[in-house]
Amino acid sequence: MTEQIEISNAEWEVMRVIWTLGQATSRQLIEIMEVKQNWKPATTKTLLGRLVAKDVLETKKEGRGFIYSPLVQEQATIDAQLMQNFSNICQMHVGKTLAYLVENLNLTQSDIAKITAKLEDKKGSAPEELECDCIPAEFHRSGCQQCK
Repeated sequence: MTEQIEISNAEWEVMRVIWTLGQATSRQLIEIMEVKQNWKPATTKTLLGRLVAKDVLETKKEGRGFIYSPLVQEQATIDAQLMQNFSNICQMHVGKTLAYLVENLNLTQSDIAKITAKLEDKKGSAPEELECDCIPAEFHRSGCQQCK
């Protein structure tokens, strides 16, 4: 798994644009973020500076402007962020959360086929139930609402 990178919601918006374009000039990003988010140029510049400082973007001077390119891969960064979020959820809720996502997100026929295949592969080794991992085992039966 990729190292966890702390990216704010606003920084994610900038990264989505740069990942989509492959690279972008500061002028392009300022114009896009003005339309997409109604941001002032200073906001976009501040976020670009933060992303460069976090080693998420690299920058090259070109004329009077800069070109920004990603230093991290989009899918690996998304995967790491999701795994971090799921590590904050009791493992007893992961299945319900995944079912909620499948129900509420737009998926292509290809997406559904891939998910179905992954679930079929996992089915043979999956336990019947998972235990709550929020508190130490010795406290479960007496105080864990999940186990009651």
